[in-house]
Amino acid sequence: MTLLFNQLFLHIHKKMFLLTLLTLQLVALTDSPNVAAQSSNQANYPNKQIQFIVPFPPGGPADVQARIIGQKLSIRWKQPVIIENRPGAGGGIGAELVARSPADGYTFLYTTSGPISVNPIFSNSSFDPLKNLSSVILTSTLSSVMVVNPSLNIKSVNELIQYAKDNPGKLNYASSGNGSTSHLSMEQFNRLAGVQITRIPYKGAAPAINDLLGGNVQVMLMGLTSVLPFLESGKLTAIGVSSLKPSPLAPKIPPIASSGLNGFEASNWLGVFAPTNTPVEIINKMNTEIYAIMALPDVKERLFKEGFEPMPTYNPQQFKDFIQKDIAKWSKIIKESNITTD
Repeated sequence: MTLLFNQLFLHIHKKMFLLTLLTLQLVALTDSPNVAAQSSNQANYPNKQIQFIVPFPPGGPADVQARIIGQKLSIRWKQPVIIENRPGAGGGIGAELVARSPADGYTFLYTTSGPISVNPIFSNSSFDPLKNLSSVILTSTLSSVMVVNPSLNIKSVNELIQYAKDNPGKLNYASSGNGSTSHLSMEQFNRLAGVQITRIPYKGAAPAINDLLGGNVQVMLMGLTSVLPFLESGKLTAIGVSSLKPSPLAPKIPPIASSGLNGFEASNWLGVFAPTNTPVEIINKMNTEIYAIMALPDVKERLFKEGFEPMPTYNPQQFKDFIQKDIAKWSKIIKESNITTD
């Protein structure tokens, strides 16, 4: 009788244990954080302020575009969208700040290509844009134009190449920033053209342009909108754009690549990133919204006036693939040209 009682007791105890275990599992599935709650949060996204970190001072290309897009996004989503400028280290400070932010879909990076495709190649930091950030959308490109001082009486890229070969050591080019796009692009040009135009570094575009106008340097590759007034007044001569196709802003200026420099392309790009592990649903939603905003006629007109060439054609994975190719391109140029930032 005692044995039977003990067996019955153990059976009931085992059943209660299993029931308790099942209850705990159900609680774990329904307690926070959990899939159901996350799904609910994502369905209600966004329900508070969104922040775009721009890793440069106010007034630059990324800042201008972030404010245009942010304003429209705020209207569409009925939530505040603020722009916070966090400059420093060539954009690296702002980029790393976003990488360390919560992956909840309320902090994004709005940047040009430098902090993503170029800076990490030189930096000893552990920051890896492909691992620490999630690609959201490529928004636009910014074409650069190669300009020369009119005193050279050079009207084309081929004439510049021939002059450089006939007069070794006599040509200098200005670049704003060590390891900047203007620096790397001209070194790419030197290699493809088989010439050696000497670099003169400047701390910014303004002093570089001033010396170009004064004839202290003869060549420069920089943003098209920055030099358009000087082209119109005849103070500078444009001989080629850095994109593979003519820029809509200056359709009569031929691509540098069309002068026999096959493969030359050095357009700066802008895009949006989120901290890694941000939910895919949120990334896709942001991608879709920005894509729609970029297609609005008034937005396209404003961006065009600022010199942007909208190209919101990449989904997040395509954008990531694009970045990988961009990093590989600049890495090759940096290695072959022995470029350092020291």
